Amino acid sequence: MEDIQTRLDAEDDGRRHWHGVYRRGTVAVRNEIEGGGFLDPAWLERWDLVFADIYLKAMERWDRGEAPSGPWQVAFEATRDPSIPPLRHVLLGLNAHVNFDLPQALIGVINDEEFDDPEVMARRFADHKHVDDVLVVRVGTEDREIAAAERPGDRSLVDKVLVPLNRAGSKRFLKEARRKVYDNARQLSLARRSGPEALAARLSQLEELCRLRVADLRAPGQVLLKLTLRGFGVVLPEP
Repeated sequence: MEDIQTRLDAEDDGRRHWHGVYRRGTVAVRNEIEGGGFLDPAWLERWDLVFADIYLKAMERWDRGEAPSGPWQVAFEATRDPSIPPLRHVLLGLNAHVNFDLPQALIGVINDEEFDDPEVMARRFADHKHVDDVLVVRVGTEDREIAAAERPGDRSLVDKVLVPLNRAGSKRFLKEARRKVYDNARQLSLARRSGPEALAARLSQLEELCRLRVADLRAPGQVLLKLTLRGFGVVLPEP
């Protein structure tokens, strides 16, 4: 991730804004793992690697000129538009990674029997809640990092006035999205029990929902304010 950051910065690639936020968040989670802050640090580290790998593979596909998943296609295409400010790029990447990649990472490290075990799932959810706590502490710092990368005019006077509300909204939708992610992961677990085709169909459905959600974020307006009012995540409908 450090090597990718260096390359993106050197090439003035719009993906550098989201990648920087994710890289710094990953370092913060790693430090918390090493500090013994999680109930099951071995599982948390395994999950973190699977989670990151899904995103890094999307980056690799884009770099090779191949199409990544739908949500990442929208997010990466937006980086070709010089009029889109850094904060919008961060929100596009965050949405694609949390709403689409995270449920896949969870079913990658939680088997179906564990999904049916309330004690196991309580530990898993508690560790994820603590990930939220680690990341929420960083919201103000990350907002300053993003602001430092902005050009004059990227934030209007209204944007600046709304900074405190936007930060509060960021903290809210991080937690709200993870709750929905766990519900979606359970749906994927149920589909997996019916076979590969059933799982693939549900993943395709989730991908399209997430693609549309990322596309919504490209619309003009106060994005964080709209997310605060309307919510962040997506929900797979009952089969």
